[in-house]
Amino acid sequence: MDVHKNARTTPLSRAKIVARVLSGESARAVADDIGICESTVRKWVRRYLAEGRAGLDDRSCRPRRSPTATAVTLVRWIEQLRQQRWTAAEIAARLQLGRATVARLLAQRGLARLPTGPAPVPVQRYEWPHPGDLVHADVKKLGAIARVGHRIHGDRRTRARGVGWDYVHVAVDDASRLAYVEVLGEEDAPTVTAFLWRALAWFRRHGIRVRRLMTDNAFAYCGHAVATLCAHQRIRHLRTRPYTPRTNGKAERFIQTLLREWAYRRPYRTSAMRDRALGPWLHYYNWHRRHSSLAGEPPVSRLRAANLLRLHS
Repeated sequence: MDVHKNARTTPLSRAKIVARVLSGESARAVADDIGICESTVRKWVRRYLAEGRAGLDDRSCRPRRSPTATAVTLVRWIEQLRQQRWTAAEIAARLQLGRATVARLLAQRGLARLPTGPAPVPVQRYEWPHPGDLVHADVKKLGAIARVGHRIHGDRRTRARGVGWDYVHVAVDDASRLAYVEVLGEEDAPTVTAFLWRALAWFRRHGIRVRRLMTDNAFAYCGHAVATLCAHQRIRHLRTRPYTPRTNGKAERFIQTLLREWAYRRPYRTSAMRDRALGPWLHYYNWHRRHSSLAGEPPVSRLRAANLLRLHS
């Protein structure tokens, strides 16, 4: 309880006041002894007799009735119009209310400042129970390297033009977060299909049989080549909802980590130097890097123990 620093009474002292009066002392004598008015003493005695010990606690200063308060219907209209991004002035003019009243009601409900952009979509986290139940695949385009670029020296005026692109193809197991990555020169259907064949073989060597594959709706993933691969391997092909990359969130999140810890971690003079650094980093990620969603364990900890020693090199 927040008691004013100059308060003469507290629930404990009020109980003592009531006890003295009920024991036979006069309300005036008790009031004079404590230094409060007689009506206050009688008020606490009256509350105690009506409500018991709970009647000695502080009550809200809010009045029981507020005849001049803004009607509940108007308050709801104010909230709805504000959520439609109306300004306080526009709401006041539309509902014929004072601007100060509208501003006060909006501040009380935390609507004085609206966040920019649409409301964030609630995060829906999921994880398949077994390795191979679902593998996420995606492609990230990276600029090829002719020399140290502006990300390192910060001078965009000296950017190399026309060098081309490298395409980082990734496949991430949903349950274990084990990842397979290749840097290739294209992202067309033959390249994607060949990558997926190699990824499936790599997962199989680690004891993982892939049963589902999730990709976006890029043309390379929607062709006959990938469909034939999935039919041959008895894999169910799942596609993300259009314009909703978060559906394939584990691949997207892995790509962020890949870029931060491998592609942009150090300056590379050529694309070949960057490609050579991928293998050691990927081994570190799968075998040694602690993963927050795996209770601080590396992805390989989710796999069966058989043959892991042979695969660790």
